[in-house]
Amino acid sequence: MIYGYEEMLPRVKAVTPGEDYQLFLTFTNGEKKVFDVRPLLDIPVYKSLMKNFYLAQAGYGTVIWPGDIDISPDTLYLKSSPV
Repeated sequence: MIYGYEEMLPRVKAVTPGEDYQLFLTFTNGEKKVFDVRPLLDIPVYKSLMKNFYLAQAGYGTVIWPGDIDISPDTLYLKSSPV
């Protein structure tokens, strides 16, 4: 380990939006998980996902949507459940 350097958590490699605001994620370490976006929909920055949810794409190691909306890749990894 290099001083001041911590190994990063796996990043999103692929995403498939599912019903009920579920994201099916594949991470760079091969793990497959599901993330529930519903709790975020009450936060103003995420309200537009109610109409744009199915436009989700994997990009920059996370999930991105039009309008520069994303979710932290660490949040996606730590708060998702194994499939």
